[in-house]
Amino acid sequence: MTATAHRGADSLLEGGRPGFGRLLLSEWTKLRTVRRWAIALLAAPVLVILVGLVTAASSQPGAVDAPVAGPDGVWVQDRFHFVHRPLSGDGTVTTRVVSTSLEVSLPPEDDGDVRATDIERRVWSKAGLMIKDGLRPGSPYAAVMLTPGHGVRLQSNFTTDIAGPAAAAPTWLRLTRAGSTISAFQSADGISWTPVGTVTVADLPQTVEVGPFVASPTVALLAQRQLGSIRVGQYPTTTRALFERPTLQPTGTPGTGPGEPRDGWQDDEIDDSARQPGAPPTPDRSGDKRSPSPPPAAVWVGDRLTLIGVGDIAPRTPGEDVIKQNLTGVYAGLMAIVAVAVLFVTTEYRRGMLRTTFAASPGRRRVLAAKALVIGVVTFVLGLVATVAALLITRPIMRDNGYLPPVYPDWSLTDPPVLRAVVGTAAVLAAIAVFSLALGTVLRRAASAVTIVIVLIVLPQLLASGLPPAAGQWLMRLTPAAGFTIQQTIPTYEHVPRICAPENGCVYDQPWAGFGVICAYAVVTMAVALWLLRRRDA
Repeated sequence: MTATAHRGADSLLEGGRPGFGRLLLSEWTKLRTVRRWAIALLAAPVLVILVGLVTAASSQPGAVDAPVAGPDGVWVQDRFHFVHRPLSGDGTVTTRVVSTSLEVSLPPEDDGDVRATDIERRVWSKAGLMIKDGLRPGSPYAAVMLTPGHGVRLQSNFTTDIAGPAAAAPTWLRLTRAGSTISAFQSADGISWTPVGTVTVADLPQTVEVGPFVASPTVALLAQRQLGSIRVGQYPTTTRALFERPTLQPTGTPGTGPGEPRDGWQDDEIDDSARQPGAPPTPDRSGDKRSPSPPPAAVWVGDRLTLIGVGDIAPRTPGEDVIKQNLTGVYAGLMAIVAVAVLFVTTEYRRGMLRTTFAASPGRRRVLAAKALVIGVVTFVLGLVATVAALLITRPIMRDNGYLPPVYPDWSLTDPPVLRAVVGTAAVLAAIAVFSLALGTVLRRAASAVTIVIVLIVLPQLLASGLPPAAGQWLMRLTPAAGFTIQQTIPTYEHVPRICAPENGCVYDQPWAGFGVICAYAVVTMAVALWLLRRRDA
């Protein structure tokens, strides 16, 4: 019995010095037995929750008139001009897009911004063929389209976007239905066809509406940007497209009357704001004005069809990231974590206790590694508890305040974006704690280290709001503040242009990229600290 206990004690020793397990236990004991450190660490989750509660209780969503939900329940915009006829069962619709043109009306003060950018790539105007479940806004559909600046695309149910050939007008387009499978094709001559892609549109009825369509989204311009605020202008656009010989098979001909291609085709304006096909236009919810250009229309001349359209067929995204709002208190809790992480090492420097620690464990690097592991794990656990509790407590309050589907997703804790935001935030806090510890080791001064960490995290977000967007984005990308992009839950779509200020989280397209930045700061600073430990006195 005694021999067994003796061997167990020796297992914590490596070559006559404390094993790494003993170092971890020693550092954990130091951290939890210093009362002010323990109080500060426990206060961090409380601050996260309290600030989250205040934010949730005072938040009110913007007014939205009659939101439309798409097939997947997401908030969508569904306004376009549609010349269509019914297709029962399987079939094919084909047309030639002869030309497209875009018109945009801007006030003089914003005209310079448009000249400096690729307006066609920004607007994503669309002219092509569609198969749709009736005329109800938000109903399932698949469409092949020509988009100036983006080539041929196959899109379905608002969120799916498949890139096709980089073609331009004139070009031929074709959609083929086989049950719920929709295939798109493009051709330069109407003889040799190139596949664009295939999508499955579930729950399509036996009879659908098919035909040419045109959509022309509003263009968003950064009208004004000042420290702490931005103003985005929304300006209408109009797209005019010329189609040639739209045909439907198995019907076989473009019309039912002899010599009249327009016969059998019906003309409708699908308008999600009016909620009724063919209803007169109403003011847009975003506050933009209806285009002063010619109103939506369809004009036949022989076998050619000119369509004029406004609006868009795409998902909408809310202006507020609800999950990120619920985690606002993380910045308050971060202050306490940074202070404890720095003091965890600078206190021993100041009191000379580190000499005793190094005497008991000559492996200085192992001591610092043990400190980093302890503060990192403790911070991660506390951060995870804080973020989970904040979301569970604040989400019901946000729902009661009107943050409801389809405008705001009804997230649960197990949804991948939310899970990533929660776990990722805890991991970011842990990386910041390790970075703070390492910087404290390098500087040996608590006040200097704490100030630098806080400045690197908070100041970029303040400065970014007063800088040009490109400069602000690079400032956020290159500082530890980028780590909090992990909290983004608003989805982004290539086919939906957006203007988003870098201080609001629009830093990296991939949220984990920002986490990589703060990890790089922690690793590099830790490497410098380990190098200095061996080259200077304790």
